[in-house]
Amino acid sequence: MKILNYGDNVGIVACSNGLDKSYECKIAELENTLDLLGLKAIFSEKLYKENSIFNGTGREKADILINLFKDSKVKAIFDVSGGDLANEVLEYLDYEEIKKNAKPFFGYSDLSVVINSLYYKSGIETYLYQIRNLIGDNSEIQIKNFKETFMEDKNSLFDFKYEWIQGKYLNGIVVGGNIRCFLKLAGTEYIPNFKDKVLLLESLSGDVAKMSTYLTQYKQLGVFKEITGIILGDFTEMENKKYTPNIIELIQKIVDNVNIPIVKTSQIGHGSDSKCIIIGKNIELKK
Repeated sequence: MKILNYGDNVGIVACSNGLDKSYECKIAELENTLDLLGLKAIFSEKLYKENSIFNGTGREKADILINLFKDSKVKAIFDVSGGDLANEVLEYLDYEEIKKNAKPFFGYSDLSVVINSLYYKSGIETYLYQIRNLIGDNSEIQIKNFKETFMEDKNSLFDFKYEWIQGKYLNGIVVGGNIRCFLKLAGTEYIPNFKDKVLLLESLSGDVAKMSTYLTQYKQLGVFKEITGIILGDFTEMENKKYTPNIIELIQKIVDNVNIPIVKTSQIGHGSDSKCIIIGKNIELKK
């Protein structure tokens, strides 16, 4: 899926928690890596913490994001943040303006609220992926896959390995992301319609009790009666600490419907080796 060319400008923003100033060296490394790929990074002036964890108001960060969408020289936008604050920008975004100036937007974790809102309110496809993977522990393969996928029209970053938990066929438009953060859209005008969607869920932290209560809330929202399938990504703490019941056992118990196809992958989530998945695009998986 080629979306970038050598010499293109890309925007770098932080719509969630501000980065610590100590991270400046990593951002410089990211800038250098993008430069080696032939991409010019345009950085938001609201990347770093200014007051406590805040790197500006919701309106300030939303204005920065809108201006990057409106800037025709910027070909894609990457969010480098995470945490808890991303939903502060939602009410200040001009979704019609973003729709008129549609371009790829990338983010993960707490940015689940933004990528799903942009899909639902503006009708654009967004990308669950963290650009900081290019300077992480698996940087070499990430850079290779990034270049092949977004600059050479291959699918390296979209091809993920998975196992079937139940069912044999899964088909629908993908919504979701981080299990906790996505729930912040519940009851708001920004949450996507779940009818005939495939729900993606992943998590960095959280024990059995937290996963159980999150999944129960999805059930009480009626989500599992609407969707056509579930993709379980990496549940880092649950899996690293080998909690029981595990995430597969939990979701099978709470969903309580063998007719909902479920697949499990360790390649979508918070890991430095994570692949990319498109929110708002149809996916089809067959056993």
